[in-house]
Amino acid sequence: MSDKDYYKTLGVDKKATEDEIKKSYRKLAMKYHPDRNKGDKKAEEKFKELSEAYAVLSDKEKRKQYDTFGSDGFQQRYSQEDIFRGFDFSNLFKEFGFGGGFENIFGQRTGHPGGGGYKTYTFNRGGQGFDYGDPYAQYAGGGRPQRGEDQMYELSITLREAAMGTEKQLSFPTGKKTEKVMVKIPPGISSGKKLRIPGKGGPSLSGGPSGDLYIQIKVLEDPIFKLEEQNLMVEKEISFTQAVLGTKVEVPTLEGKSLQVNIPPGTQPQSKLRLKGYGLPLLGGKGKGDQFVKILIKVPQKISDHQRKILEELAREGL
Repeated sequence: MSDKDYYKTLGVDKKATEDEIKKSYRKLAMKYHPDRNKGDKKAEEKFKELSEAYAVLSDKEKRKQYDTFGSDGFQQRYSQEDIFRGFDFSNLFKEFGFGGGFENIFGQRTGHPGGGGYKTYTFNRGGQGFDYGDPYAQYAGGGRPQRGEDQMYELSITLREAAMGTEKQLSFPTGKKTEKVMVKIPPGISSGKKLRIPGKGGPSLSGGPSGDLYIQIKVLEDPIFKLEEQNLMVEKEISFTQAVLGTKVEVPTLEGKSLQVNIPPGTQPQSKLRLKGYGLPLLGGKGKGDQFVKILIKVPQKISDHQRKILEELAREGL
């Protein structure tokens, strides 16, 4: 996730007053306003960045949350919809002498597909829509209608689904009705991670916005593979002679492939062989974890008389 420094964007100090923040925003917004930069996409993006920064820093509660949790923590708690919720651009533009009709460039126009369908929520690998803090924190400012309660939904997925990504339909109560949504789970997610759907939690009792729905991921245990962060572990049993002399074994992968792995002579019990890049993808979207093959030495419980004689001879030879 990009580190958004709202103070730097507006060119003000962290101790700036409300008037100083407003004055700086007005000056920069006048410069980059779409009316003055027809067809200039860079200017439009700059105008959006300025307005986002002002929407946060001009709101006492949002500014407090931003100062407390930093850029990453704030972005995990507030979606674009949250940031601009209750922010009146039309009156602000009139006050500054701007033209109107630019609310849509800030992502304020949202909706659900018609015809009784349901919306699909996609979460970006790397952070947007993820939350690692207190899912029940409330952000209503003093004197404002209280937000509805946030709600938690535990979603169990298989290890393969965690590695490859998956799409799940969820049903959950919202007020007096049950709502259905499709959720796209990004590849590489792990147990304990939370995905946030803004506005799908409990309704407000005082006319404020609804709370958020948090989807907490639980990755189920796999009978073959063990997950260690983004790495996979699989055990492979070989005989004593194979460990001494070396051998080749077939090792399964989570993708359903089978790899031939060389076991070098003299391999010790509990040794781990690394298969680079066969683990889970990283949530940041760059690279993958590894798969490790843990070697176990099989000791037979029963041996023949001939085998015993050979082993006794080897023991006399110091092996």
